[in-house]
Amino acid sequence: MTKLVKRNNSLSFFDDFFDDFFQPATRNVNASMKTDILELEKGYELQIDVPGFDKEDIRISLENGYLTVEAKKEKEEEKKDAHYVKRERFLGTCARSFFVGEEIAEEDIKAEYDKGTLKVFVPKEGTNVKAKKYIAIE
Repeated sequence: MTKLVKRNNSLSFFDDFFDDFFQPATRNVNASMKTDILELEKGYELQIDVPGFDKEDIRISLENGYLTVEAKKEKEEEKKDAHYVKRERFLGTCARSFFVGEEIAEEDIKAEYDKGTLKVFVPKEGTNVKAKKYIAIE
């Protein structure tokens, strides 16, 4: 049987800090694309946080009634002389999908990007489309 060791309460903050300091950072994909959905009279507005991504890094597609927002960061300038103890910059892909209905067409959807927030308007009613297409971001 193992003994449980109780930490001194006055140092627990510092102990916890240093226990986790060198652990690899895990990234919850959905946490990086937090989304608010507003219901408007004629449709819905999705306000999606995509901090650290440029407009050119974001793609929005519509296929089989699913609206998919994908953000992809492929490269980052790295300093040759720098000695990092820990790096938390994200390189890779994160995506979210929302079912909007099969009657919605890509030309019915409007999107704009400003200061780390992507706003996507999806109407309540639309025209039917079957093929996967991409939506332009204004």
